[in-house]
Amino acid sequence: MNIELHMLQNFAPSCLNRDDTGAPKECEFGGFRRARISSQCIKRAIRDYFKDNHLFSKEHLAYRTLFFKDRLISNLTSIGKSADQAELAVKEVLSRLKLDITKEGKTKYLVFIGENEIKTITGIILKYWDKLLATQLPKEFEKELLEALDGGKAVDLALFGRMLADLSEKNIDAACQVAHAISTNKVNIEFDYFTATDDLQPVEQTGAGMLGSLEFDSACYYRYANIDLEQLKKNLKGDALLTNQAWKAFITAAVNAIPSGKQTTFSAQNPPDFILAVLRECGAWSLANAFIKPISPDRENNLIQQSALSLISYWNKLTRAYGKENIKISAVLSLIDVPVNGLQTVQNLEQLIVALDKAINNQ
Repeated sequence: MNIELHMLQNFAPSCLNRDDTGAPKECEFGGFRRARISSQCIKRAIRDYFKDNHLFSKEHLAYRTLFFKDRLISNLTSIGKSADQAELAVKEVLSRLKLDITKEGKTKYLVFIGENEIKTITGIILKYWDKLLATQLPKEFEKELLEALDGGKAVDLALFGRMLADLSEKNIDAACQVAHAISTNKVNIEFDYFTATDDLQPVEQTGAGMLGSLEFDSACYYRYANIDLEQLKKNLKGDALLTNQAWKAFITAAVNAIPSGKQTTFSAQNPPDFILAVLRECGAWSLANAFIKPISPDRENNLIQQSALSLISYWNKLTRAYGKENIKISAVLSLIDVPVNGLQTVQNLEQLIVALDKAINNQ
C-alpha cells in the first residue's frame, strides 16, 4: 500500500536552496524556467524536523557522516580503552566493511549509519577485543559485522534508503520517494542590492561599511512524495508499531519542515496552503503535469487558488482516464476557498492523518 502527498506551498521572497553560485535553484519545465527546491534539501529538512522535534529517540535515527571512524573510537575510549588501541581496532573493522579511510581519518564518502548499528558494531569490537589487537580473528567476526549493518531500525534510513558503494549487499532500498519541488508559475530571479552601515564610523566619514547583492525569488511550489508502506515495514525489520509511527511522522515533518537557506535574511516561514493525501493499493501518480503550462493569477483567483484548481482538474482527468479502483482514500486539507469536486475534506493535519490511518486499517 502506498501513501502519496501532493502539496502547494507558496513561499514569500526567499533563497531556500542555493546552487554553486549562491543563486536559488531553478529548472526548465514545460519550456519555462521554474523555481526549484531539490529533493535532497527537502529530505534534510525532514530529518532535521525529526530530530529537533524529538519525534523519535536517538536509537531510531541515523547519521550521514564522514566521521564514522571517530565515532567508533569515541565509543571505545569513553569506556576506558586507550586511543591508540581503539584506532587499531577500528581500522581493522572498517577494512572488513570495505570502508576506506583518507589521510584525514574520514571515510571516502558519507556513510548513512543508524545509531543502533553503531552500538552493535561497538559491541562486536568489545566482544573480539583481544583477538582484534592480536589480529587473530575467527570467521564469525566478519559475519557478525555484516549482520550488524541491517539499518538498525533507524526511521530516516528506512525512509530514504542507503547505498554503500563497495558493499552493495548492504544497500537499503528507500521506502520513500521525494520529488524536487518545482514552481507552478514561471519565475524570474531578482537581485537585492544591500548596504550595511558601520556603527562606529566617524561622523565626518561617509559611505557604507559594506555593500553586496544576493539573488532571490518567490514562487508557489508543487511538492510530491510517496511512501511504500510494505517496504517501510521491511526496512524496519517488521516492526508494525514503528512503521505506523514512521509514516505519520513523515507526513507531519513533510508538511511542517521548511528548508533553512537564508532564513535569517528572508524568514519565508510559509506552510502549505493545499494538501492532497492519497492512499492507494499500488502505483503512483505525480501531478506535476498539471502545471506544464505555467499558472498565473487572474481577477477571481490568486496564484495558489489557480494552482489548486489546476491540480484538482488534472487529478480528475487521471481518475477518469485510468480509474480509481486502487485508490482507497483521497483527502484534502485546504486553507483556500476552491471547489474540491467530491474529494473528502478535513479540517486539520491531525484529521488528515487519522483519515489515512483508518483507511490503512480498513476501519
